[in-house]
Amino acid sequence: MENKIIDESKQGEVLVMDVLTSSASKNGKKLFLESYGCQMNFADSEIVASILMKEGFSTTSNAEEADLIFMNTCAIRDNAENRVRQRLQDYKKIKRSKPELLIGVLGCMAERLKSQLLEEEKLVDIVVGPDAYRDLPNLITQAETGQQAINVILSKEETYADIAPVRLDKNGVSAFVSIMRGCDNMCSFCVVPFTRGRERSRDPKSIVKECQDAFEAGYREVTLLGQNVDSYLYSGGGLKKEILTDEQKANSVNFAQLMKMVALINTDLRVRFSTSHPKDMTDDVIEVMAKYENICNNIHLPVQSGSSKVLEMMNRGYTREWYLDRIAAIRRIIPGCGISTDTISGFCGETEEDHQETISLMNQVKYDFAFMFMYSERPKTLAERKYKDDVPEVIKQKRLAEIVALQRQHSEYHTRKQVGNITKVLIEGFSKKSEEMLMGRNSQNSVVVFPKGNYKRGEYVNVLVTSSTSSTLIGEVV
Repeated sequence: MENKIIDESKQGEVLVMDVLTSSASKNGKKLFLESYGCQMNFADSEIVASILMKEGFSTTSNAEEADLIFMNTCAIRDNAENRVRQRLQDYKKIKRSKPELLIGVLGCMAERLKSQLLEEEKLVDIVVGPDAYRDLPNLITQAETGQQAINVILSKEETYADIAPVRLDKNGVSAFVSIMRGCDNMCSFCVVPFTRGRERSRDPKSIVKECQDAFEAGYREVTLLGQNVDSYLYSGGGLKKEILTDEQKANSVNFAQLMKMVALINTDLRVRFSTSHPKDMTDDVIEVMAKYENICNNIHLPVQSGSSKVLEMMNRGYTREWYLDRIAAIRRIIPGCGISTDTISGFCGETEEDHQETISLMNQVKYDFAFMFMYSERPKTLAERKYKDDVPEVIKQKRLAEIVALQRQHSEYHTRKQVGNITKVLIEGFSKKSEEMLMGRNSQNSVVVFPKGNYKRGEYVNVLVTSSTSSTLIGEVV
């Protein structure tokens, strides 16, 4: 039900766009929906699709035949916003010949820019923030009368726990499950607390049910999503984490316990999660991962910088030493665990010495994979208010290029190390290059390609790795 387009920029940024495709019509009106940015946005798009399908909308992969176009947007980097603006200009051209077409912006960029999109640029008819998707039917009705429709009110309670998402992943194997919303960390470079609001955790029973339903529908992998999954804590009764007593916290469900509950659904259901925060990554989470074979041995642990000075300016809540201690704990408890990260080059005040500390940390950890970015100042953040964006663009680019080149070496080191090993793979579909080859991922999240034989999507196979590239393992089923 979805087409996926991946665009890897020179800066290492990854853009993923999901497009709803055709379904049976109910009210004659067609919806075209695109999602940009993080996995949380994809999960939110599945909530939006569920809400609008109940209102009778069918879906289309052709924007020109749509009655309603929605873009689920990302505001975390300036580059992402610029791409969305360009797409909106394209849709505005369609609207010139089809005045009844409604164009809407959802998600983080919608919340951040609000009336600017409606009034100053007149690019859209509807603006809806991440906590207002239940209001979509009313806002569409309002926009159909020619009025501007906007709802960007942030909620302290909304988790959409009672809405069954419409799965958009065409492979029918992997499903995203949101376990919490918002973020309380207030990293100085990040807009998420302003665009997605305060942190709140979802009832674990509803999470387990959604994962159970996905498994019964044929999915064999779920990814538990949150801005900071390690801080998941559900107490019941709507009590906020910060006001809980020690006794109430002890009687609450934390992330390690939630993972165990999901893992126990079925041993054939793989469990992944994203994203972790180093300051909250505790040994109990790592130990639960080690105990259950179907919890994947892969942790995304964003470091952002190897310099404790820069980390303090970023308000990350940990030092270089703390971070390396967490890496050591992962390697001790789960030998061979795949570890990936995020880095930011050229943050405010970053010196060449700070940059070299990031390089040395990367050499010490040797990540399997990394998302690597140049710093771009975001409005309303603490960094914008408190610090000067004083690293020249050419220096940012140079440092980023060094990080990308080093990570490529480390990724190749990890894939080469797996040659000769047998690895368990969940088949996701055909290889991008040939329909004679299948692809899937192993527990460490490495992509594995092998001859298709008589194997099918959703099956597990053991593959002997015979060769590798910097990002892919190649082998044969044994």
